[in-house]
Amino acid sequence: MLASIALLIGALGWQPERAFPITAHARSHHESQSADTARDGKNDFDFNIGVWHTHIRRVLDPLSGSTNSIELNGTVTVRKVWDGRAQLEEIEADGPKGHWEGLTLFLYNPQSHQWNQYFIDSKIATLTTPLIGAFKDGRGELFSQDTFHDKSILVRGVWSDIAQDSHHFEESYSDDGGKTWAAAFIADLTREKQPAAAATSSAPSSTAAEPAGNIPEVQSNDGQHDFDFDLGAWKTHSSRLLHPLTGSTTWVDMDGATIVKRVWDGRANLAEYKADGPAGHVELMALRWFNPTTREWNIDFATPNVGTLGIPGIGQFKNGRGDLYNYALINGRSVLVRFSIWKITSDTAQSEQAFSEDGGKT
Repeated sequence: MLASIALLIGALGWQPERAFPITAHARSHHESQSADTARDGKNDFDFNIGVWHTHIRRVLDPLSGSTNSIELNGTVTVRKVWDGRAQLEEIEADGPKGHWEGLTLFLYNPQSHQWNQYFIDSKIATLTTPLIGAFKDGRGELFSQDTFHDKSILVRGVWSDIAQDSHHFEESYSDDGGKTWAAAFIADLTREKQPAAAATSSAPSSTAAEPAGNIPEVQSNDGQHDFDFDLGAWKTHSSRLLHPLTGSTTWVDMDGATIVKRVWDGRANLAEYKADGPAGHVELMALRWFNPTTREWNIDFATPNVGTLGIPGIGQFKNGRGDLYNYALINGRSVLVRFSIWKITSDTAQSEQAFSEDGGKT
């Protein structure tokens, strides 16, 4: 049977086991001591805030030993979001193959004391596997796994030579388990300007959020503006089923506020949600982005205690209603999740999240 989570908690893509852990696990003394003594790195990427000129060199086939490459020049704009728990980076560059844009979300995980770097290319519009790591002695190293020419490789991103008005970034590949690395993407950045609003604001843009209903909706057939009705500042009332898919009928209510803003020239939006209720205080951040190739929307979210994104929900709008789907673990089982959202009036909207154990039949 379906279990629904009404209004905005659903809109953000909430998953109960990430937002509200039901069970607690005791850690060993050694684990607790290690966590307590780990260095807090939440401010390690502060040097990155601002507007930068970037010169990029992309090696076309880094693991072949070839040095053939292309060069691009452009602008990188980075600002804090979600009360400083994350950073949003927008990249624009031009080179011999034309114009290129990218969106990067940096999320700090307070439990592991590590940073997660997620990237979306404007043409492909799929979320990459995150680079994960930390800073030590002024040098940041983040790692991931990927495929290149159908072969599994390791990926390393390194931030170095960090100064007030410049820094260096290099992404390298390894096909021998990290013994050797081949540079694939090299960027040298120099500061262009740093508007005060961009450097200090925790909002996804330097302008204040408008009240819901004051933002004009753009008519478009490709779907990119389907979420425009949700932009603005909202008062929210949410209802949450405490134990979905168990037969429970115990719901708790929460009241709070949400701010939804355009980012990346309208190809994405960022929602920040805060609410309080009998279950306590809740904060969530949701990133929603449009894929121009498939004409589908993606939604993913993070909670402050986890600081990572999950598996994105993907779907489309039809007749004013958006339905996005993904799989998630509920009560230790993989279930289908459907997130739905629709406009009611110019200043009211509703959403819900529903779970299915039988592949969407019920």
